[in-house]
Amino acid sequence: MQAVTIRTTTEDDWREVRALRLAMLADTPIAYGEHLADAEGLDEQEWRARGRRGGTPGSTSFAAVDERGTWVGMMNGFVPDAATGPLLVGVYVAPGHRGRDAGVADALLDAVQDWAAEHGTTLRLHVHEDNVRARAFYERRGFVATGRTEPYVLDPSRTELEMLRVLDGPATS
Repeated sequence: MQAVTIRTTTEDDWREVRALRLAMLADTPIAYGEHLADAEGLDEQEWRARGRRGGTPGSTSFAAVDERGTWVGMMNGFVPDAATGPLLVGVYVAPGHRGRDAGVADALLDAVQDWAAEHGTTLRLHVHEDNVRARAFYERRGFVATGRTEPYVLDPSRTELEMLRVLDGPATS
């Protein structure tokens, strides 16, 4: 496992949040509901608001930071409404830090699951039908397809699959 620190984001992290988000969108565009060009045009105020999500009631944002201080991953969660419960969004790990042996994705998901357990009994997500790598990770971590789908927001001819994990206490890899 690579040495990383998992921590929530703050408004002051806006530059790092921006840099990682732009890297996410360039690396795996189908994984997010935002175009790179649109994100590049956002102002500092918007990036500061995104950084604040780490401490905003009903939402969270976790960053994985390596021993050099480089941000190498991020996962976010929010509760859109009581019926939906916690939703996992904005999942990314930089290419050099991916894989089970690296442990970055697992550590981030453990943090989000612990947060989600304070807000509900399940953690839900939507994953693009073509994002095989992400789907395999979620399945390994106990998420199951619900059978529900929705059109992918950036291309309604494509589909996002809903997956759900029952939370039974603190997360374990």
